[in-house]
Formats: sequence, structure tokens, C-alpha cells
Amino acid sequence: MHSMSRRQFLASTAAIGALGAVPSLLIPTRPARAAAITTIQVDTRVIEVKGRAATVFSLTQPNGTHGLVAEAGQRFRVRLENRLDEETLIHWHGLTPSWQQDGVPLLSQPPLAPGAAYDYDFPLDRPGTNWMHSHHGLQEQRLMAAPLIVRDPAEAGEDTQDIVVLFHDFTFRDPDEILTGLKGGGDSTAGHWATQHSPGLLQRMMETVMPMGGMDHGTGHGGMDHGTMGAGMAHLHDVDYDAFLANDRTLDDPEVFRVERGGRVRLRLINGATATNFWLDLGRLEGRLVAVDGMPVAPVTGRRFEFAIAQRLDILLDLPAGEGAWPVFAVREGERARTGFVLATSRGTVERTAGEAAEAVQPVGLALERKLIATQPLALREADRRHTVTITEAPGYVWLLNGAAHGDHTALDVRAGERVEITFNDQTTMAHPMHLHGHHFQVVAINGERIAGAVRDTVLVPTRGSVTIAFDADNPGKWALHCHHLYHMAGGMMTTLEYQS
Repeated sequence: MHSMSRRQFLASTAAIGALGAVPSLLIPTRPARAAAITTIQVDTRVIEVKGRAATVFSLTQPNGTHGLVAEAGQRFRVRLENRLDEETLIHWHGLTPSWQQDGVPLLSQPPLAPGAAYDYDFPLDRPGTNWMHSHHGLQEQRLMAAPLIVRDPAEAGEDTQDIVVLFHDFTFRDPDEILTGLKGGGDSTAGHWATQHSPGLLQRMMETVMPMGGMDHGTGHGGMDHGTMGAGMAHLHDVDYDAFLANDRTLDDPEVFRVERGGRVRLRLINGATATNFWLDLGRLEGRLVAVDGMPVAPVTGRRFEFAIAQRLDILLDLPAGEGAWPVFAVREGERARTGFVLATSRGTVERTAGEAAEAVQPVGLALERKLIATQPLALREADRRHTVTITEAPGYVWLLNGAAHGDHTALDVRAGERVEITFNDQTTMAHPMHLHGHHFQVVAINGERIAGAVRDTVLVPTRGSVTIAFDADNPGKWALHCHHLYHMAGGMMTTLEYQS
């Protein structure tokens, strides 16, 4: 994904055909403006990873544009064309369409057959950094994902360079073989225990991720044995990867974004990994985190930010006045392995950067989550309805919500107009990034402690911990609620939220 300044972006809208004239400030009750239909083609492409060719999926416009840039206040008018020889379906992650256009197979729509097309048309109510990805089988592991950026017309006059980066975890292996191995049917190459990576890492995991009271080392709470792993013991990873990618590239050949000396940059970062939480490391730069999952937060200044699966980070950088080159990294939690990209001025010297950090980073937890404060929070109101979703696991790589796998689940019921709270109680050996479709929610409690946290759509629930979210039931339909670790979802970790009349 190429970067451009706001001036360049506005000058190019007529050429790319995805946007119309810049509308006035968005008023939620104002009808969305018409926009030209944009075609997204689902196809394959070949990329090179560590000197080897790999065939992966693509989500591109006919002119080769990866993903989509649109503008709040217009309509999302997209034709999705399936050019594969297999079924697929795309979810518009972060957007809030009617439920029939949400892109979840057999819940909102049937899968899209080879050679067929679906037309989507709904208003874009709010700006934000979002993404699109397959919700069919394990296609997401083969990079069927792309950015979906909705720009804010109120920021049209700002001279800020947008840089969009989509991160992935990559494997040359067939995802179905990986899942079979995880279920005990073969070599899963799974089970990176925290204690195998660096001395004391498990203790740090207990300190940074676990709730007060420590960690259960027994076999209770549904603990299971992943390959050679001890039952019931907390761990970080259950899938090995060949590489980690930033816009399809490793640090052997990173993407270099040319920036202006002393310029302002907005990083729009998307964790599109299927099974990997990262630490986002700005290196020598310091940034201001201004939005998560496309929703604004009070700025948090720092150099490192926790970055769970499916989450997005918007970070503002004011670059130094002189020439230079600044690598930005995404480091896999609990490890040294990393990927990244480089910001460089026209005369900045880009040096080769190692694919591993100097030392392993800590597990991703909720330290950042506790600091986040929404600038557009929910109105103060008591909950009309409360649900508890208990997360457990069972032998055979089965992940359960309220004791049931998807297909055997009982839907969570809500009614339009209610304020709803859901408490996720994780009794398993891993943390889980929980995503609710069709809504944005506010994080209102961590391990039972009430907070006024961020508004977002995906939150990490720590092993042996709990997180409570609140949202207004304002989008009737049948909505998916699931763990965004792809293999956990494939192992049953999905339920539905359904509106009752």
C-alpha cells in the first residue's frame, strides 16, 4: 500500500474512482452521498518470502489497488467478484452494515460461488482504519485480507502523510494441515512455551498477563495438551510460522516509505495475523496513539504499543527535521522474531535490519488497554442486559464459549435499544482476541475493576482473566461473536448475538 499526503490523496480521488467530491462534516442523520461502484476482485497472486515463491490470495481493484480507500459520509458501494475456483466470502471488519451484508458464511450470506459476484451498498457512518478479510474456512491464513480505510472529511485540510501497513503471520504449509495437527492428527509444529524462549519469561507472563492471584498449573478449567505441552499451563503460541510480513514483505526487503523532513505521518497499522499478537516498536521515534480499531482515544505517547490480533493502531509521528531513516517493527510476543517497514527521507540511508530483536519481548497483555480513554465514549447509562461468556477448552483442540462449540451454541439474546454488557471470562491456557460484528463497544472492566476505556471492536481477554464490554443494541440482526485467532475459531470458538423482537 503506497503512502500519500493529504494533498496528494485529494488530488487523486477522481483518478481512482473510489471517492467523490469531499463532503461537508458528517452528520449522522444526513443521508450518505452517492459513490461510484468499486469492484474488489478475489483472486490469487504470487509473492516471494525468504527467496521462495508463494501463491496467496488477493483482494484488489481492477487497477491493481490493494483493498479500498473510501470517505465517511458516502455509501459503501462495492461489487465483490470471485475469480477463484473455490467459494469465499469477505467480512468488512470495523464497518457496521446491515447484518445481511456482513460477510459471514451461512449467517449473513451464503458463500460466494466461483465466478459469481455480490453487490454491497450501505452508508459509511464513521471514519477509521479498518480491514477486509475472508470469513470462509482458513482462507485468511493465505493472506486473503486487505486494508479498508475510511477517511475523515474533517481532516481534508491537514498536511499529514498516511501510511497504511497490514501485518501477517506467514506459513508455507497448508492451513488445513496445521489445523489437523493441532487437533492431534499429525505434526502441528505447535507449542511454543514461554519458558522455551528466555529465562523468566513465564514469570513475566504471570506478572503482565495474569489477573491477581497467579496462574492455575493444574488440569482444571478445561486445560488440554497441545502436542508436547503440559495440560493447563498458560502458553502464548500454538502455531509456528515461517515468516512475519509487513505489506507482504519481510525485513530482508522491507517496504520503504519516503517521507518529508520534519513532516507529520499518520501510521494506520492493521494486525491481520491469524494467530500472532505483536508489540509495535517505533524504534528511535516517539509517537502518539490517537485511535484504536478506528475509534479515537485520548493520545497516548510512547515508543512501544501492545497490538493484538485483528486490532488497529493509528499513530501520529512528527519526524525529525534532518535527513534520516527510521525502521518500525512488529515483534511477535514472547519472542525476538519481527517484521517491519522503514520511513526514510529522500536522502536518508536505509540500512539492513535484522529479522530478530536483540531480546525477546514480553507477552501482550492489557497494560495499554488500561491507559486508553475514549474521546467519544458511550453515554452514561445502566446496563439493561448482562451476559457472561465463559471461555473453556477441551481435548482435541476444541475451544468453547459457554460450554458449546459453534453450531451447538445458544445465541446471546438482546433487544433493540438496550444497553448491553458482556463479560468474557477466560478459563483457558491462552489469551483470546474477541471480536463482535456489527457494533463498536466500550471496554468497561478488566478483571472486575471498572474503567472507562476505549471504544473498539476487538479486545484481548487474558488467560485466567476477564474483560467486560458495553454497547448499545442499535443494529438489529444476527451477528457473529468470536475469537479472532483463526484456528481457535475453526476449533469452535464462535457464537452469535441475535436481536429479539
